[in-house]
Amino acid sequence: MQRSKLGLDFEKVGHAKEVSKRIADDVQKFVDNYSTVAVERTLCRLLGIDGVDSNEVPLPNVVVDAIKDKGVLSEGVMFFIGNAILETGMNPQQIAEKIAEGELEITTLPIRPMEEIQNAIQPFVDENINKIRERKAKRDNYLDTIGEGPKPYLYVIVATGNIYEDVVQAEAAARQGADIIAVIRTTGQSLLDYVPYGATTEGFGGTVATQENFRIMRTALDKVGEEEGRYIRLCNYCSGLCMPEIAAMGALEGLDVMLNDALYGILFRDINMQRTIVDQYFSRLLNGFAGVIINTGEDNYLTTADAFDEAHTVLASDFINEQLALVAGLPEEQMGLGHAFEMTPDLENGFLYELAQAQMIREIFPKAPLKYMPPTKFMTGNIFKGNVQDALFNQISIWTGQGIQLLGMLTEAIHTPFMSDRYLSIENAKYIFSNMKSIGDEMEFKEGGIIRKRAAKVLDDATELVENIEKEGLFTALEKGIFADIKRPKDGGKGLDGVVEKGSNYFNPFIEILHKK
Repeated sequence: MQRSKLGLDFEKVGHAKEVSKRIADDVQKFVDNYSTVAVERTLCRLLGIDGVDSNEVPLPNVVVDAIKDKGVLSEGVMFFIGNAILETGMNPQQIAEKIAEGELEITTLPIRPMEEIQNAIQPFVDENINKIRERKAKRDNYLDTIGEGPKPYLYVIVATGNIYEDVVQAEAAARQGADIIAVIRTTGQSLLDYVPYGATTEGFGGTVATQENFRIMRTALDKVGEEEGRYIRLCNYCSGLCMPEIAAMGALEGLDVMLNDALYGILFRDINMQRTIVDQYFSRLLNGFAGVIINTGEDNYLTTADAFDEAHTVLASDFINEQLALVAGLPEEQMGLGHAFEMTPDLENGFLYELAQAQMIREIFPKAPLKYMPPTKFMTGNIFKGNVQDALFNQISIWTGQGIQLLGMLTEAIHTPFMSDRYLSIENAKYIFSNMKSIGDEMEFKEGGIIRKRAAKVLDDATELVENIEKEGLFTALEKGIFADIKRPKDGGKGLDGVVEKGSNYFNPFIEILHKK
């Protein structure tokens, strides 16, 4: 039996996880019967289809829209492309180009036997699965040879809008000591129902997530990592309407960390819940197979709701996110479950409450490389106080053994970080992580004290919440605003028209392959 420094009731933890598993299993019954335009476009990409047509429309969109417009998307792109390979003798890329040129209508071709269709497409499936395997092997080789920094990983952002300027800033941050470089995605990209193509030099609040931009940054970080003698991890976002597509691009280009939450898009981007739930499953299959750590977004709950009163919603969401990830074959070691240091600095003993929650999350998810978010909501622009807030956050992280430390910036709430801001934040974290390295091994928490009582209460409240969600069903619970005080209708939001029930000819060979690893 695991020992708890907090005196947590692990029978209660096990019960909450069992309840959450039933919630996830119930959701999966829905997922198994549906696909989406994003999943089908992902399958196009996994068959090697890339590029844009004469109007700059991505070819995966061209192919999927051509099938959807004929009302037969329920049969799936694999069925139609596999059949077209047999009928035309062309490969998937050539087929996509002919569709874009208006020279091929794949839904009207004579239909071959299903076994022949599946056999025709298998070589293209194998080819691209092998590309992902090779990319993962390259990361593993770096980790075996040059290694990486210790946990908690120091995670910093670049967000210039220009991928080439991002590279300059990322290289500087890596040399300053960063372990993970997160390229912040341009504002609003999560609501685009396509993935832009090529290298980009303009973005607002961040840089466009494209496969070419991934390649450019990965190449740069590999080079600086070799020079610095440690592997530098790359993070980007696959949340939004193109969640599985961007997960596929990340798998092909060697990303290490991806923002991937089952609920974030529903709550904070008003993306339809049916669409998101189907998309997150396939995206997590891909992330799991590619060795990508997912970051979930529970920290966002505490920027809209009170961080003290609503802490249990973070734990409940972590419980559910964990189980949905397990259904998709994602190992616990790749679950960067989210939580945050977001209580108001005016709260008496706030540090103790934050410490209780961070230790609680660590004990409940012992294998997960937890993603710990810095103070943002109550950063005022006072850089001296901000640096102290970040220092307290860093102390809790090393004390409780967090996995991924998203470094706070003393200029939070003023501007996008300068290179000098990152340097000061990295310096702050490195100082505290070294100076307090073994504090967690040395300290015990008083029985009956503030910290133990706080952890027990949050666990009790989270357990009650997941029990209520099981009774309601996840979709109904989301409609009632159970997380972050945000209500979303099951049949509302963006992207519902891209959800389709699977037809009799539907098949997706990647699911079985990705599950097997």
